[in-house]
Amino acid sequence: MTSKPRGLQAELASLTTEAFRPELAEIDRLATLDIARLMNGEDSGVPGAVAARLPQIAAAIDAVAARMARGGRLIYAGAGTAGRLGVLDASECPPTFNTDPAQVVGLIAGGPEAMVTSVEGAEDSKELARRDLDALKVTADDSVVGVSASGRTPYAVGAVEHARALGALTIGLACNEHSALAAAAEHGIEVVVGPELITGSTRLKAGTAQKLVLNMLSTITMVRLGKTYGNLMVDVRASNDKLRARSRRIVALATGASDEEIEKALTESGGEVKNAILAILAGVDGPTAARLLEESGGHLRAALAAAGT
Repeated sequence: MTSKPRGLQAELASLTTEAFRPELAEIDRLATLDIARLMNGEDSGVPGAVAARLPQIAAAIDAVAARMARGGRLIYAGAGTAGRLGVLDASECPPTFNTDPAQVVGLIAGGPEAMVTSVEGAEDSKELARRDLDALKVTADDSVVGVSASGRTPYAVGAVEHARALGALTIGLACNEHSALAAAAEHGIEVVVGPELITGSTRLKAGTAQKLVLNMLSTITMVRLGKTYGNLMVDVRASNDKLRARSRRIVALATGASDEEIEKALTESGGEVKNAILAILAGVDGPTAARLLEESGGHLRAALAAAGT
């Protein structure tokens, strides 16, 4: 065995997410329901671990929102489960918030193939992370979030280091304390969920914690950018029958208007929910609603105030 594998073995052994739990050494002999209860009990502690880092999460969100308001992008970078969760979060922003697909981007070590299969050695390459970010032409207006349960994955650490050197905002999301990833980033978020039920299987509690934090990063950023009106998705993209029905429901909830008024407003606004709501509540036509929203930076409440509503 070479010194590098021995060193890595020692490094992994020091990580909370890799810790062995002797009390669970015979769970394979338990009844299925008992294992399910154990697993459910483990998962119940994840929200508390996230809650302990809410101030750091909120600070990171405000910084991301400020950059995105200037036209910047939100870019996730990770390997394995962490990378897949970033790609998932990014892919759900266009239909939910009507963002351009280039606004929120998920990078996974090894590229699209790595979404469904392991790409040998990809996570160990800082150079690969640099190349992936350079392909996106990262600028100082962008925000790059490195995601890694261990907090040591070279791809995630390399992405944050390179992004920071380029002047971008950097966030390091890990599930171990004193991680290299958090140390490399301007905003370090370490959600410590403890050892996994299955030793080292960080797709479990660590993956759940990462999903919760990524939900917050993207969702609350979009709230700050005016992509919602209250808790309504007023920038939803009506790309299928379900979303078209949801669009009508959102306009109804926001305005209390009749079905006839809603259909008229949506037709005149080209199906844009935010424009239709403004047209109904402010009593203006479609073009005026569009102008008011543009002058208000897309914020519906500001546009309503400008219309004197």
